Amino acid sequence: MSTYQIHGLKEKLTLGKFVVTVELEPPKGANPMPVLEKAAFLKGYVDGVNIADSPMATLRMSPIALAHVIQQDMGIEAIFHLTCRDRNVIGLQSELLGAAALGVRNILTLTGDQPTRGDHPDARGVYEVDSIGLAKIAKQLNEGLDLTGHPLNGPTQFFIGAAANPGADDLDVELEKLKRKVDAGVHFVQTQPVFDLNQVERYLELTRDLPIHIIFGILPLKNGKMAHYLNQKVPGIQISEEIISKVEQGGREAGIEVGKQLIEKIKGIVQGIHIYPIGDLTMVSELLDIPQKMPKVI
Repeated sequence: MSTYQIHGLKEKLTLGKFVVTVELEPPKGANPMPVLEKAAFLKGYVDGVNIADSPMATLRMSPIALAHVIQQDMGIEAIFHLTCRDRNVIGLQSELLGAAALGVRNILTLTGDQPTRGDHPDARGVYEVDSIGLAKIAKQLNEGLDLTGHPLNGPTQFFIGAAANPGADDLDVELEKLKRKVDAGVHFVQTQPVFDLNQVERYLELTRDLPIHIIFGILPLKNGKMAHYLNQKVPGIQISEEIISKVEQGGREAGIEVGKQLIEKIKGIVQGIHIYPIGDLTMVSELLDIPQKMPKVI
């Protein structure tokens, strides 16, 4: 068994170790090298990398295949995203069984963006189940049964994840949805970006009785324009005027400092952080004080 499997994300969270994960976007093409170089840059500084599933409904390499290559060639554990947009329940089960055979056991269950948002707007979304239904499928496969209750020739061992939103307008509704995800079999969540210690503490208090690991999202702000856009246009993101003012005045450097300060404040009370680099891995480098220079990738 590989090292990343013995001391993987599940084991680290179970043992109470603070974990760091970073989201990477698969390439549009058959060459995985640009992403492998990014993964190699992060090796030793993160506990896992998330591989998105055609994010924003734009065509990308299979997250399961890429997650397998990263684990096999880079020795870094991967969390693959799987959406309900492109596959019916037969296809979803087939993908999961294939992932299990490849040793990719961490999954983030997502409903998925509508095809109309992406580069194939005429494609048809499937959505036979939603993210909760997908979590139930993964849980049932872990129990050695397919969705119809028929036995498999061997159970899977998925560590099942989902998305969560501490900044939701209606936290009662959000909490109820999270409870349904836990009941469906979810073991951990990675949240939307947070920018405020009070928001983190409030969410921890609301979820303290739930048997789930929570990894909080961190998104480094590049400038005031970005901060305003996120605050006004992206549901579930709340950025204070104080932080917006700091980033407006100090730009990228201030955004990195805000992120660093938040990480230091929450590090002792949360189980981990999930960094959204938004296409700029140097932001991750500065947040985590990685001394090496980010390689040029194509």
